[in-house]
Amino acid sequence: MKRILLSVLGILALAVATLTPAFAQSKGTVYYMVPTLLDEFQTGSVSALELFLKQVGYEMKTLNADNKTDAQQSQMNDVIALKPKAIILAAVDFNALKPSIEAARAAGIPVVEFDRQITSTPSDFTSVAGTVEIGHVAAEQAEALLKAKNGAVKGKILQVLGDPGDPYTLDIQKGFEEKMKAFPDVKIISLPAMQWEASNAGTIVADQMLANPDIDLIFSHAAHLSVAAVASLEAAGKKPGDVMLMSSNGAPVGLDLIRKGWLNVEVEQPLYAQAAAVAMFMDKVVNKQEIKPGDYDVLGLKSVVTKEAWGPNIKIPGAAITKENVDNPAFWGNQKPPTDTVKPVE
Repeated sequence: MKRILLSVLGILALAVATLTPAFAQSKGTVYYMVPTLLDEFQTGSVSALELFLKQVGYEMKTLNADNKTDAQQSQMNDVIALKPKAIILAAVDFNALKPSIEAARAAGIPVVEFDRQITSTPSDFTSVAGTVEIGHVAAEQAEALLKAKNGAVKGKILQVLGDPGDPYTLDIQKGFEEKMKAFPDVKIISLPAMQWEASNAGTIVADQMLANPDIDLIFSHAAHLSVAAVASLEAAGKKPGDVMLMSSNGAPVGLDLIRKGWLNVEVEQPLYAQAAAVAMFMDKVVNKQEIKPGDYDVLGLKSVVTKEAWGPNIKIPGAAITKENVDNPAFWGNQKPPTDTVKPVE
C-alpha cells in the first residue's frame, strides 16, 4: 500500500512539475491608458499592444479616457491601487499627467510612455515615432508637390494641427516648419483642431477655403482630420486634385483617400513597431533592469534607443506613402499585423 501511495504521489509531483512552466509563462498584468478611441491609430494601438505583449507573456487591460484629462488622472489613481506590473500611458495632456506618473513610480510601478512623449518627469521607457522627423518628411513632400504644381517651391499651405496639448502634433509642426523655413515664398497658416475632433478640422478647412481660396496644400496631422477636410472640400464643389492634401499617421482612411485620388501623401507613424518595441523591452522595464542605448531592429525598422533626461527613449522612423506604394502590407494602415513573433531584449 505504501509503495502504491508513493507511486501516486510521484505521478502527482510529475504532473505539477509539467504544469508549472505553463503557469510561469504568465508574467502578470499591464494596464494601457489609451487617451481616446476616436481614431484608427488609437484603436489599432490597443490591438497591437495586446498582440505583442501576449507574445512575451503579459496580459493587458485597457482604460479609455475619452480624451478627458480628469478621467485619465482618476484612472491612474485606480490602477496604482491595483499594483499592476507596469502602466503604459498615452497621455491626454502631457503636463497634467506628470503628477500621476510620479505617484505610480513612487508606488514602485514602472511607467512606459507610448506614442506621446513626456519630458518633464522621468519614466521607465518611452516608445515614440520620430515625430520631428515625420515633420521633415512631410516638408520634403510639400516641397516636391508645390514645385510640381507652381514650377517653384511657393504657394500657400493650410496646416491643421491636432490638439495643442499633445506633443505629437507640436513636434510634427516643429519639424515641418523648420524645414519649410528654407522656402520664404511659402506661406503657412497653422490652426489647431481641438481635442483632435474631425468636425473641428472640417470647420477650419471650410472657413479657410473661403478666406484663402488660393490654398495649394492642406496638411492635416492625422488621416481622420483629412476625411473631414475632404468633406468640406466636396461641400465647396472641389474634386480630387483641385487642392493637394497630406496627412501624417498612415491610418486606413488615409490610404483609402490616396486610392480615391484625394490625398497625395500620407506620412506613416509606425504603429506596429512602436507597440512591438514596448513588448521587446517590457521584461527589463518590469524588472527594473538597465536598457542600453544603441541601435535595435524593431520589425525590420532600424530604431535608436537613447538615454534622455526623462529616461530610455526609443525613436522609430516613419515613411511617406503615395499612390505608388500604398498597397505595401508593411504599412499598418493596410491592417495586416506582422506574423513574426517579437522576443524580449536580453
